[in-house]
Amino acid sequence: MSQFSRREFLGAATVGATLMTGSLWQPRTALAQETEKKGGDIRFGLVTYQWGKDWDLPTLIANCSRAGALGVELRTTHKHGVEPNLTDAQRADVRKMFADSDVKCLGIGSNERYDSPDAAVLKKAIEDTKAFIVLSHDIGGSGVKVKPDSFHKAVAREKTIDQIGKALNEVAEFATGFGQQIRLEVHGQCCQLPTIKSIMDVADNPNVAVCWNSNPQDLEAPGLEHNFNLVKSRFGDTVHIHRLESKTYPHQQLLDLYVKLDYSGWWLLEEGEVPKDPATELLDQRKLFDKMLEASRAKVG
Repeated sequence: MSQFSRREFLGAATVGATLMTGSLWQPRTALAQETEKKGGDIRFGLVTYQWGKDWDLPTLIANCSRAGALGVELRTTHKHGVEPNLTDAQRADVRKMFADSDVKCLGIGSNERYDSPDAAVLKKAIEDTKAFIVLSHDIGGSGVKVKPDSFHKAVAREKTIDQIGKALNEVAEFATGFGQQIRLEVHGQCCQLPTIKSIMDVADNPNVAVCWNSNPQDLEAPGLEHNFNLVKSRFGDTVHIHRLESKTYPHQQLLDLYVKLDYSGWWLLEEGEVPKDPATELLDQRKLFDKMLEASRAKVG
């Protein structure tokens, strides 16, 4: 199969599956649901934003494997060096490293955003996103994380929301041909969930997904569950979380909601404060996640 026809096939498969399910994530089969409680397919992993920023790729994979953090979103600009300038041979090497391990490459955590009122800046962000999409495909990933991101003086909020949504549709259409998902991180001045919903109303391409980001704004009135419900139909494969023992963010309540939804996907630790021994702390977080998931399943399932 030629590269072009393969991409067309991947795109058709992605769109077909989405249209059949009506959402970006899929509940497990009836048979699976008979044998396990809800939320049984929520898995733990890592965003390399800070805890993995100083690990080369072999070290990253080894540390995640030991910790049982078996899904990784590769943040760009970090030591593991998975960037669009990689050659075809280097991309194949990255793909093989993951394939030979028990750690799954979930794709690229880019810093691309679509809010700029400067047309040239916006165009560059879209083209750079497309380069990350090709990279993620080539290394065996399944999607690219992007941002909305800010509002600007003298530009109406509605205009910025419309611009972001249309840009997402453009990159999502391109990504479909490569079997990749566009994951909109709930981020920046756009991080209130009603704003994200407005963006997603414009970004109606089914290959655009919401990546929950565990922000303080999630708790704004009328509360977490209401805000969760605004966007739950558009969730993708990834969720960003912080330290699970946080006293300021209700991760257990959030996990209850995901289990009730029977979500299938990855909860990825993205923590800014770097501990002395991130590899050991990652293992501790995974163990805590296991306990919390068991508690949520016992409560909800």
